[in-house]
Amino acid sequence: MASLAPPAPQAALAPRWLFTLAVFTGSFLLFLVQPMLARMALPRLGGAPAVWNSAMLVYQGLLLGGYAYAHLLSRFGSRAQVGIHLAVLFAAGLTLPLSLAAGSPPATAEPFLWVPWLLLISVGPLFFAISAQAPLLQRWLAIGGADPYPLYVASNLGSFCGLIAYPLLLEPLVGVAENSLWWSWGYGAMMVLVAACGLPLLRQDQAPTPREAAPTIPLRTFARWALIAAVPSGLMLSTTLHLTTDVAPMPLLWVVPLGLYLLSFSIAFAERRGVANFCTAAAPFALMLAASLLFVLEGDLLPLVVLFAILAMFLAACALHAQLYDQRPEPAGLTLFYLALSVGGVLGGLFCALIAPLIFDWTYEHPLLMVAAAYLLGGRQPVPALADVTSGKMAGRVLLLLILVLLVSSFIAASVDNRTAVALLASVGAGLATFALGRRRLFALAIAAVILAGGGFRQIEDSLNGQMTRSYFGVYRISEEFGQRVLIHGTTTHGVQLLGPPERRRTPTSYYWTGSGVGRVMSNLPALMGPSARVGVVGVGLGTLGCYARPGQVWTLFEIDPAVVALARGPRFHFLRECVPTAQVVIGDARLKLAEAAPASFDILVIDAFSSDAIPMHLLTKEAFAIYRRALRPGGLLMIHISNRHLELRPVVRTGGESVGMSGVLAAAAGDRLVRGFETTWTALSTDPALIERVKATESDLWVGLPFGARVHWTDDHASILPVLEMP
Repeated sequence: MASLAPPAPQAALAPRWLFTLAVFTGSFLLFLVQPMLARMALPRLGGAPAVWNSAMLVYQGLLLGGYAYAHLLSRFGSRAQVGIHLAVLFAAGLTLPLSLAAGSPPATAEPFLWVPWLLLISVGPLFFAISAQAPLLQRWLAIGGADPYPLYVASNLGSFCGLIAYPLLLEPLVGVAENSLWWSWGYGAMMVLVAACGLPLLRQDQAPTPREAAPTIPLRTFARWALIAAVPSGLMLSTTLHLTTDVAPMPLLWVVPLGLYLLSFSIAFAERRGVANFCTAAAPFALMLAASLLFVLEGDLLPLVVLFAILAMFLAACALHAQLYDQRPEPAGLTLFYLALSVGGVLGGLFCALIAPLIFDWTYEHPLLMVAAAYLLGGRQPVPALADVTSGKMAGRVLLLLILVLLVSSFIAASVDNRTAVALLASVGAGLATFALGRRRLFALAIAAVILAGGGFRQIEDSLNGQMTRSYFGVYRISEEFGQRVLIHGTTTHGVQLLGPPERRRTPTSYYWTGSGVGRVMSNLPALMGPSARVGVVGVGLGTLGCYARPGQVWTLFEIDPAVVALARGPRFHFLRECVPTAQVVIGDARLKLAEAAPASFDILVIDAFSSDAIPMHLLTKEAFAIYRRALRPGGLLMIHISNRHLELRPVVRTGGESVGMSGVLAAAAGDRLVRGFETTWTALSTDPALIERVKATESDLWVGLPFGARVHWTDDHASILPVLEMP
């Protein structure tokens, strides 16, 4: 970084600790509001990983706007900067308390666009005002001749603390409304801190830095900063989506990549460079390991897959942000530098949240960003001994030839489905990547070869064969083996259809087989509810439950994702077409659609939306149960599927049922005998005790009372998964 002494201040500035506290507080509030607003939006938007990516895109866009505003403001005198910024903070504060804008998505709304718009109009002014002050306060501190860049460490530490404080501390303790109130008080305290930092500048009129003294930053340099910043931003989002969709969709896992991404700035911009230098040396090797394990989606290696995916993202972010720190301009160019970083963040967000879901049928953005990171990190060989061996044109040609041979061999191994050969070739590729370090293009090509050798060719084949479908709510894969056709959403199976003659195709399987709780009820539905039962089902899946339909019954299916309906009605699955061809399918959030339905619309309502690990919490709140009771006829039956790998939902269901006068029983059945696995847990609730007794009579050994234990109350205002979280 070039050294250029700024003009001497006309008056002493506020203490450095005050600047640090103001920056920390602003960043804390900035990242506290993100999960808080997402929690407010849950009843309308659901909990899909793509919702989080859309939210991140909005926040990155507002951050860009705030940084652009700070850059333009730096052209004014110091007194004007303070006055204007305090006025902006005050104007934004007039929108308090924090709340979600009114309105629900129209039926024809495109969620890729509607979700960002809702978040933008809800939090835009506040987020914009706060986001500007980190670069702005650093600029004010630089007027006194101090190095402003360490304040960026405080900024990102505040962001990290705000991010983890909400799901781990605030959400379990208090409701959304109270959180919003406390956030408003925090905003007021932050304004006081900013005013205290700016007060000494109000007593002087420090002129803006003369144009001729400001550093000349070419457009090419600005673009380089932005592109370097875009890769870790995109890699953070793609890692989050990859892990929460394809590998281990565990609750709260989304917090980890974002938290480490924020910490990477603190490491990269620290005055002591030891940790940053270590991360820079280690990042290429972490990328190799993550690339080798990218397609390992099950088995004992799964914890390592998650660990190395997160580690690779974190080390790559540290290394790339350290590159940006090394290229930072003198303080006079600080605001433009941060503007470039913000532009990069938005570019990464745009690619992952908007572009990739439209052009890819799988999370291909993740391996592409890994290759981009490899290119940016591969220009230095951290092992001096290997640098001596691999230098020279001949060594480069030999490496290129070996990588090409590896690609051809991997393609052949993938075509014959030799998994042992695939694993061996991926390991060979990692070895070649080690020797390719120091040559950007060769290292990036080697990492691409590792990804393709480790399963990339098979993934591309699945896409070309039409086995993949991607929507705003996830990635769906169709697979066939052992006479079964399966629909998989990430790591969760959403339905299995047996192949063969019609009677075999119509056999209920998986969570819905005849021995499950819902299977016993549906098999005896005419006796329980009469021959003309009105059936509502939340969550289409493959439409397996439709195979219990009988003449005279009226079926209505609710599904939030049109892609699921298209798959269930497509040529590969037959449940809907052959079992309930006349069923009405309602597209949209089931809770909103049920609230719009006429009272007493159904005799039985089946809620089947919780087998995935990213559950829509708003479907189990007290308010949701009130909607269910209203949609059911008096004494109707509510069935809820609560099979889940990480969450114990029985206390939530029991408490929610009791809140609307319902009691019930639980059926935990062994797996389907026709397909492997699928142990299921269903609950049946009603305001009519006699109906519950008849449900128990369908198979007395299956049904038991809902367990008495700690009650877990979920409401729209206050709900947390921590009390029901069961970590392996």
